[in-house]
Amino acid sequence: MSVLDVLRVMVIDDHISSRMVTVEALQQMGIKHISVAKDGREAFKKLTAEPVHLAISDLYMPDIDGFQLLRAIRAHPKLAKTGFIILTGRKDNNVVQNAVKLGVNNVIAKPFTPDVLKKSIESVVGKLN
Repeated sequence: MSVLDVLRVMVIDDHISSRMVTVEALQQMGIKHISVAKDGREAFKKLTAEPVHLAISDLYMPDIDGFQLLRAIRAHPKLAKTGFIILTGRKDNNVVQNAVKLGVNNVIAKPFTPDVLKKSIESVVGKLN
């Protein structure tokens, strides 16, 4: 059984077009179990009910942003080991440093290529194929 058969991923982004671009890239990689959330609040609620192996989250969202979501996940005993990748249109040193302090696995600048996303995912969960 391959990683692709069992890997569960959640995509969190307040912009539907960005969510769909990410989901499409994951599907092209062969990832089958993908859930989505429109913001950090919805994501955390879904994650506590049904954890995933990897969360891929936009950074700048209304209400609960990617940093706040990451902080909540790392503080939750059931979710603390969840892989977490932040997507951002502003990947500066400040963003990366703050994300690392909070326990992020990777930070990717938007727009990204499917290859960049795949390499980032593989650095968290291992080879996909």
